[in-house]
Amino acid sequence: MDKLKIGVLGVKRGQSMIFYSQRAQNVEVVAICDKWEDGLKRAAKDVNSSSVTYYTDFDEFLNHDMDIVVLANYGNEHAPFAIKCLERGFHVYSEVTAFQNMKEAVELIEAVEKSGKVYGFAEQYCFMPAPMEMKRLYSQGKIGELEYAEGEYAHDSSGAWHRLTFGDPDHWRNYAYSTFYCTHSIGPIIHATGLRPVSVTGFESYKNERRASVGAKTASFGISLVTMNNGALVKALNGNLRRSTLWYAMYGSAGKMECSRSILKNGGVGRIYVELEERGHEDDQVTRDNYEPRREPPKGDFSAAEFNDHGGADFYCIQGFIDKVLGDDNADYIDVYEAVDMTIPGLFAYRSLLQGGVPLDIPDLRDPKQRDLYRNDTLCTDPKAAGDMLVPAYSRGEVEIPDEVYEKVRAKFEEEMQEGTFQNE
Repeated sequence: MDKLKIGVLGVKRGQSMIFYSQRAQNVEVVAICDKWEDGLKRAAKDVNSSSVTYYTDFDEFLNHDMDIVVLANYGNEHAPFAIKCLERGFHVYSEVTAFQNMKEAVELIEAVEKSGKVYGFAEQYCFMPAPMEMKRLYSQGKIGELEYAEGEYAHDSSGAWHRLTFGDPDHWRNYAYSTFYCTHSIGPIIHATGLRPVSVTGFESYKNERRASVGAKTASFGISLVTMNNGALVKALNGNLRRSTLWYAMYGSAGKMECSRSILKNGGVGRIYVELEERGHEDDQVTRDNYEPRREPPKGDFSAAEFNDHGGADFYCIQGFIDKVLGDDNADYIDVYEAVDMTIPGLFAYRSLLQGGVPLDIPDLRDPKQRDLYRNDTLCTDPKAAGDMLVPAYSRGEVEIPDEVYEKVRAKFEEEMQEGTFQNE
């Protein structure tokens, strides 16, 4: 069988697909696109293959002979690019988040349905060791039915803001509101349980000085308190807290499980703690265990060391998508409907915040009738996409950033570029 031909948009975040394709036996990267020309030169040096073509223009890139397009572009632009690729007949593997407003969500789902192509969502945190083990245990009924869960993803990125935004006042990260980037926190819980969010209440920090000091117009962090379709509650935390954290916990009707706290330096998401009830005896017994889930490397020429970063999460996520494209109906991947379920709580949590923290129902966009309610809904914080539905990136009002803040960030970026020490995040 011929290899699937892959094109990658975005050389930095797209590196995981490039690396995977160099070692897998059924795919090959044939084209790479990025407006960052220096990044393309670096990619060409790393790939070192005459069979790869490089583009700075996306439309020219789409004329290349490909089967799959990987979208590793800006986090607020995935949906429009995905729709364009689907309309051209490509399978799509999209980085997070899936969309930034409800109009895009509706158009994305309908583009996937119309195209008949596979859309895969690259929420790789679902495929880290502990979340994957949680999915396996939950599917076996080990903790019973979910009653409560927590997901935390806080990335202390202020010190790297010059690498992320280049001192550009209009960079999407500067107006990505506190609950926007929610899929790393709630995604693994949705994927493990198969449950769907039905309502949400939003909360955010009233502190934003640290964010404003680097040019971001948002609160430091946000919390989405989500009700699932079985009545379970999920607390999803994400943002820019002073120290980074990644942690998941699930409480069920017959037990609980969680990964290790990163601060404990005991394996983090690579170690799981389980407390289960053994029923059927005169007195219920409780068993406790903690271990590092063992997994086989992904298919292909991978060594244990090579797929160890994030517990191989990127590669398992990619492999599930590739398996689906190749016709495996049992492939473990994230389709467009689940991608919407993972993304939409953050959007509606922020709407909740703008309305004073009231609970809001979350629509099920699997239902065409519910889509019609949001077909023209562009509410978001991106001036280029919101139109007359633009809202501030901070629930307490517009944040004014002095020009000298961006000048300082830009100067730091340019200094690293001149020194040759810049590493694009």
